[in-house]
Amino acid sequence: MCMPLTDDTYSPWCYRRCQVLNARMAKRADILKRFGERVRELRKEQGYSQENFAYACELDRTYVGGIERGERNVALRNIERIADTLGISVAELMEGV
Repeated sequence: MCMPLTDDTYSPWCYRRCQVLNARMAKRADILKRFGERVRELRKEQGYSQENFAYACELDRTYVGGIERGERNVALRNIERIADTLGISVAELMEGV
């Protein structure tokens, strides 16, 4: 088995790269959570239960729940479905996200 001549596992470059990747992942998770909170807020304002809202969007209820919890990376087509169901534009849906 060949071993590398140096062990660069803890090199500054590797450490910095990991920091950047972790920051990107945190930012991605943050936008998913903000989007989900926005969808939940608008859904509740219009009096939809999560189940009725999912049905109106033609999406699965568990999928909508995942969106609202920030666990789903939503496809653009589904974002459009959500906006259409709420009777707003995609731009309005994204306000504050």
